[in-house]
Order: sequence, then C-alpha cells, then structure tokens
Amino acid sequence: MRDFLARHPSPSGRELAEAGYVAPHWPAPYGRGADPLSQLVIDEELSRAGVSRPENPIGIGWAGPTILEAGSEAQKERYLLPLLAGEELWCQLFSEPGAGSDLAAISARAVRDGESYVVSGQKLWTSLAHRAAFGILLVRTDQSAPRRRGITYLICPMRSDGLTIRPIIDMTGSHSFNEVFFDEVRIAVANRVGEENDGWRLAKVTLANERVSLSKEGALWGRGPTARDLVAAVGRGQSRLPPVLRDRLTRLCIEGEVLSSLRQRSLAAAIAGRSPGPEASVRKALADAHGQRLMDLSRDLAGPAAALGLEEADRFGPEYRYGFLFSPALTIGGGTAEVQRNIIAERLLGLPREAELEQP
Repeated sequence: MRDFLARHPSPSGRELAEAGYVAPHWPAPYGRGADPLSQLVIDEELSRAGVSRPENPIGIGWAGPTILEAGSEAQKERYLLPLLAGEELWCQLFSEPGAGSDLAAISARAVRDGESYVVSGQKLWTSLAHRAAFGILLVRTDQSAPRRRGITYLICPMRSDGLTIRPIIDMTGSHSFNEVFFDEVRIAVANRVGEENDGWRLAKVTLANERVSLSKEGALWGRGPTARDLVAAVGRGQSRLPPVLRDRLTRLCIEGEVLSSLRQRSLAAAIAGRSPGPEASVRKALADAHGQRLMDLSRDLAGPAAALGLEEADRFGPEYRYGFLFSPALTIGGGTAEVQRNIIAERLLGLPREAELEQP
C-alpha cells in the first residue's frame, strides 16, 4: 500500500480504481479480494496519506455489488471501473408515490418490444438523479404475477429520450432529491440485470448493502457529528448545563457507545466470514432514532435563537442546523423504521411473517 502511495502521492479516482483500492473487498480485477483486516489497513493508509476515495455512494455502495452478483460480463466490463473511479455517478430508481416502504407495490411498468423495454411511470425521492449518468431501475414486467414476482431490474441511462427529472428542494434548502417521469422510455434488453421477473431478489441484494452503508458512526447516516462531538462542542462553550439537558446529553453518549459496540460486532462478524444480515436493520433502527434525538438536543442547547432560525444559534457549527432540518428523513430513507422493525421481528425474533396482500 505504501509503495503504491509513494508512486502515486495524489492518485486519481481512476488510479485508485485500477489498483483495486476503492472497493478492496470486491474480487479482482475490480478489487483485491481483501479480507476485513486488510480493508482496515487500506483505509488507515489512505487516511494517513490524506487520500480520499471517489464520491459515488449509490454506484459503489449499492449498484456495483448488485451488478457484481448478477450482471453479465459485458455489464461488469462496461460499468464497474468508471463507477469505481467516480467518472459516472449513479442513482437508485426504486421508490414511487405509492410504493415507498411497500416497495413490492411498484407500478412503473416495462413492456418488451423487440430488443428494448418501453418504460412508463414515475419514481420519487431519487437522490442524485439530476447528476447521475445511470440509475438502477425496478419496473413491473408481468402485471398478472404476484407482487414480489413480475419485477425486473434494469440499468437506466439517465439522459434517455422521454425521461424527465424534476427537482425536490427539501427544507434544508438542498437539492438532492428528485422525481423522475418515464414517458415510453426505451431501455435496451442488454441493460437488464439478471433474468426477467427476478428483480425482487436483486432488489433485496441492493437494499441489504444500503442498510449497511447507512449505518456508520456519524448521526446522519454515517455523516455529520456524533454524540462525542456534541459533548466536545458543549465543553468548548464552557457553559453549565441545566440537569435535564445534562441528563439528555449523558443518555445520548450512552447510546453512541452502544451503537459503536454494535458496529464493532458487525466488523467482528465480517472478520469471521459472515455477511451482513438482519443485524444491519437493528443498528439502523437504533442509529436513526439516535440521530434525531442528537439533533433535537443540539437545537435545545442553542436556545430560543434556534427556534427563530437565527444564525447566532449555530454555536456548535452549521452542520447542526442542517442536521436538525435533515433528521426527520433518517427514519424514512433506506427503509423506514417500521420496515426495519418488521425485518427484526421476522428474521431475528422468529415472529410470524406479515400477511401477503397479493394483487387480484
């Protein structure tokens, strides 16, 4: 690793990808087949050298692993290296106005026409659609099949004719979400991942990786401040907290340590060769509520100025103001809190499965 960094002190995304250091756990030629301990070493050496990996969260975290598992060799050769290098951004076209938490209820449909699928419908809450080159798309290809069957997984070029992207500005003032409309968009059959009508199985592969990706240390899906950071910020202010606020901060610190312990347990499982399972849903369910409580407390600590949205309320830094406004999304994105609890109930506690509601 240090030999590589000596030769490439400021490596480009392409150089990192070709060396297998962007996703080192992937098999060659896209990764290095690295075990978890080797991955930690690589992360430490990149951090030590001040080198950042390319930014392509949906491509590297979710689309890439699914293409690796079920994509054709031609698809792997075409998409994976530019994806890892950050040269082509990706988005995820799953949720719809009537199919968010209940993803199996998607209604966007694709009709086979020769060597193309003709896609019509709408997707919602699509992060990065306005910047992405490609999207992973779930469509219904068999209207008569039960809900979890008849779904197909496609790679969608985001500049296709008939595809319209409209921005959704959230209350943080940011434009990351979009709604996407398909008006008889033609997508080549060669862009299908796996077999026709086998998309639900592949969607579960994508979502499993998503829940792991959304469960890191920061309070905002792995980004942003932690409970320890908030304690440090309060300490810098050298103000004496009322007992009620001090108690809330203490409880948040305890929660943060529990989440850190769960993360270490997941790492230990990976070192032992076990892949992430429903335990990822446990950590996400806990981490999302923890993030909301942390951001709520940061506003309460800022006092009345925070309620008025005044900049002087940013005594801990602007990331807390942004985090407070963003935090309601934590228990919705990447699978709602209710969905996570269903997974925990069924797969960990062995409770009866939710009744299937098949379409007539």
